[in-house]
Amino acid sequence: METEALKEKVYEVLQTIYDPEIPVNIYELGLIYQVDILPMNNVQVLMTLTAPSCPAAQSLPVEVDEKIKQIEGVNDVHVSVTWNPPWDKSMMSEAAQLELGFL
Repeated sequence: METEALKEKVYEVLQTIYDPEIPVNIYELGLIYQVDILPMNNVQVLMTLTAPSCPAAQSLPVEVDEKIKQIEGVNDVHVSVTWNPPWDKSMMSEAAQLELGFL
């Protein structure tokens, strides 16, 4: 699979993962900072959470890892969580802000 096609699939999968406390997917929430397709179809994801005390801090990165590994052609997945820059509401897509009543 070509790098761009695989990256597209990864973004599709990320849009099926939801923060358990917010009815918006993690991609629209702005929690995904970077997706890289490395040689041999290894996928690297840099993400954050809404807060360090987020109850999903343990489960969300694991869910991201597991769901991406299910994509045909993916070799391995590495998910890193960062707090820099810290997440804030402005990182959400317009659709997410509308959904949550911020617009």
